[in-house]
Amino acid sequence: MALLYGKPHSRLEIEKRSGSLLQFAGIQQSELSNGLERGIRCLEFRTGTGFQFKVLIDRAMDVGPVEYCGAAIGWQSPTGFRHPGLHEYNDEGGLSWLRSMSGIMQTGGLDHTLFMDADPSPHYHYVHRKTVNSSLHGRIANIPASLSGYGETWDGEECTLWCEGIVTQAAIFAEDLQLIRRIEAKLGESAFTITDRVVNHGFNRTPHMFLYHINLGYPILDEGSKLLAPIRHTIWASHEENLQEQGVGYYTMPAPQQSFHEQVYEHAIVADEDGKVPVALVNPHFNNNQGIGMLIEFNKNEFPYLFEWQNLQEGMYALGIEPSTNHVLGKPFARERDELRWLEHGESCEYTTRFQVLANNDEISRTKKRINNICQQSEEEYPEISGHWDG
Repeated sequence: MALLYGKPHSRLEIEKRSGSLLQFAGIQQSELSNGLERGIRCLEFRTGTGFQFKVLIDRAMDVGPVEYCGAAIGWQSPTGFRHPGLHEYNDEGGLSWLRSMSGIMQTGGLDHTLFMDADPSPHYHYVHRKTVNSSLHGRIANIPASLSGYGETWDGEECTLWCEGIVTQAAIFAEDLQLIRRIEAKLGESAFTITDRVVNHGFNRTPHMFLYHINLGYPILDEGSKLLAPIRHTIWASHEENLQEQGVGYYTMPAPQQSFHEQVYEHAIVADEDGKVPVALVNPHFNNNQGIGMLIEFNKNEFPYLFEWQNLQEGMYALGIEPSTNHVLGKPFARERDELRWLEHGESCEYTTRFQVLANNDEISRTKKRINNICQQSEEEYPEISGHWDG
């Protein structure tokens, strides 16, 4: 049964009351048609609860705008949803990713994440390719997907809205990796799940790194918003030498700041008994203290590491939650510690991540209690930086 408009509905009751599910839920395909976004195919999901989001087919099937009952959930930056045909991968010393960064989620990978690197490449057996030169967060976010299909599927009284696609990152005498992505949302729920499989389609042993750059903005991010996570300790901070200089800690968010310099943390996280890690940004003061938040739940055996990205500058106000396969110091650090993942032909890694709106303070309180039952989270704004990379 789908919970719609405050009461459960059977499939028959829904069909009696509308000529098409699209009257209040479903998926519609469209195309952006203006400016830098022109030509990007989209799939707009509506679940019947006031929850809707757009999957950007031509941007690796990442998720762009997200709304709940008129409130923005996903961050949108000044870049807009720039068409990948305009993307210059090696521009600006490898920082060109920042000219195409917008929406609730960008995927990092598939063979590289984090800062720029020139990776020795003897595994590709091509004398003229001495290194693979990678820019910030890799190539995958700016590659269009081949859309395999989308639609609605009923299983008894439960309806699932879904889409699937394949994103190929490949070159001659280099990597041949595929991201096979499925996104599902249940009718009557304010949530969606992303299931990814990254497979080595080629015949050369290939490195694999992966992260989700999940970006939340106003009104979930506002003065007094809190980051909730089962954090055992904080391993690293980009501003460790001047931790309090900007007057902003890791736990409580401020209003937009003038000339704020980004702050990044890596936190050591603890999973629940099922191996899941719940992380949320919550604003208990939203809408006359009704509250709102976004919960992201991932599996620790898939994403062992968590970064917090604070981009709190005026006009770019965002908080990033980043589950990652590797530590924040990137590929050189992974090679040094022998932690870099390698995929042989046909081998794959799978990832399942759920995004869920927390619609009020009751749901926020239950989430906070759940997190503290896993690991009591410190509310100390400026945690001691442990430097303990092994957990």
